[in-house]
Amino acid sequence: MNAAEKTDEYDLIVLGGGPVGENVADRAVQGGLTAIIVESELVGGECSYWACMPSKALLRSAQALRAAQHVGGSSQAVTGKLDVRAVFDRRDSFTSNWSDDGQVKWLDSAGIDLARGHGRITGEREVTVTDADGAERVLKARHAVAISTGSDAVIPPIEGLREATPWTSREATSAEELPESLAIIGGGVVAVEMATAYTALGSKVTVIARSGLLGGMEPFAGERVAAGLKELGVDVRTGVGTTSVHRGANGVTITLDGGEEITATEVIAATGRSPRSGDIGLDVVGLEPGRWIETDDTLRVPGSDWLYAVGDVNGRVLLTHQGKYQARAAGDVIVARAQGEDVDDAPWGRHVATADQAAVPQVTFSIPEVGSVGLTEAQAVKAGIAVKAVDYDLGWVAGASLYEDGFEGQARLVVDTDRDVVVGATFVGPEVAELVHAATVAIVGEVPIARLWHAVPSYPTISEIWLRLLEGYGRDSA
Repeated sequence: MNAAEKTDEYDLIVLGGGPVGENVADRAVQGGLTAIIVESELVGGECSYWACMPSKALLRSAQALRAAQHVGGSSQAVTGKLDVRAVFDRRDSFTSNWSDDGQVKWLDSAGIDLARGHGRITGEREVTVTDADGAERVLKARHAVAISTGSDAVIPPIEGLREATPWTSREATSAEELPESLAIIGGGVVAVEMATAYTALGSKVTVIARSGLLGGMEPFAGERVAAGLKELGVDVRTGVGTTSVHRGANGVTITLDGGEEITATEVIAATGRSPRSGDIGLDVVGLEPGRWIETDDTLRVPGSDWLYAVGDVNGRVLLTHQGKYQARAAGDVIVARAQGEDVDDAPWGRHVATADQAAVPQVTFSIPEVGSVGLTEAQAVKAGIAVKAVDYDLGWVAGASLYEDGFEGQARLVVDTDRDVVVGATFVGPEVAELVHAATVAIVGEVPIARLWHAVPSYPTISEIWLRLLEGYGRDSA
């Protein structure tokens, strides 16, 4: 669409040009609607420039080196260390050097318009965009507005922390210089991944995690990752909090509960996320700015039949792949409602995000890796499900011992014994990420255990763990 054809009226207006917003708009356009994305930063969003892609690029070089060092024959050939500048340069290539030219070209090829600037809801089906020069443009939506503005890193209310200008995930994934030492406050995925990456690159890393590592996952996941970090040389402090932070001429000083002090070149705040919803006009529709935006399972905001919230900003699941999953459902249901078609909003229907509650897969790219999907044993019990948890040492699987000398890992399958279907799975060990999707399919498909016996894993691969877990559950139980 050339400049002369630009319009201020669209079927769909999307606030936020990250992967979620792009997918909502794309599905709508594929369904025959017109759409425009409003974005104040880089098209492609957090994932492309400050999260998924740069963080995994930083981690991959260390993973590849470690893999070579743990196989006899190749380990003797590996004599050097990571080239920090080469790792950073490879990371930069995956962010397109923080240029969104390619993403903008994709929008154009997909038939999606772009408005650069900050968007606010200023009326029913109305968004006002303010560009960098202060000029305003009013957009009207014939059918829907979708909020896909994402989330921001939380700076916890620790004395002096904000004044110490801590790194968040953004600075950690885009740094161009390696800090001599690094303190990380938090024990979640960002904390353990950045601890893994930076210690591999050569920083002296300390992790301060009051509640331990990877809370919300199976307990053995956090325990094994803590052990892995310590083996790498990370100073892991759990069960202790941070009292204050002070930045001086030579770095930061972190005071712990009890008075002990830790000094570091930089400090990362990795204690969670908050919705990016504070200045987008939520008050116009009767919602409180700065809060997670509640939706129904079709991602529509109750009380406004034209308003949707998709991705991180709704607080359902803060993962890029789940946001894109929501976006596909939201884009399709916006089309259906615009065209007067039936809405498939039954569980597992085309227009709902059922998997957000039942089958969320996630990989933590630490050393060892953690791959999980569905419910933990504790979550299943809390939900009132009669469960049996089956554990197996991954190192006993032939494919694992071939893959890496001294392979160490653990797997757990959580089975609903009333229905004899898998409701959760967790894998911890080198390169276990590729095991997760099979478990996801089993959970989403509600495949009976009796049928899973006929899904024969190839030998000798790490996937043979499925056979061992089924044997642990017991053929007589199926």
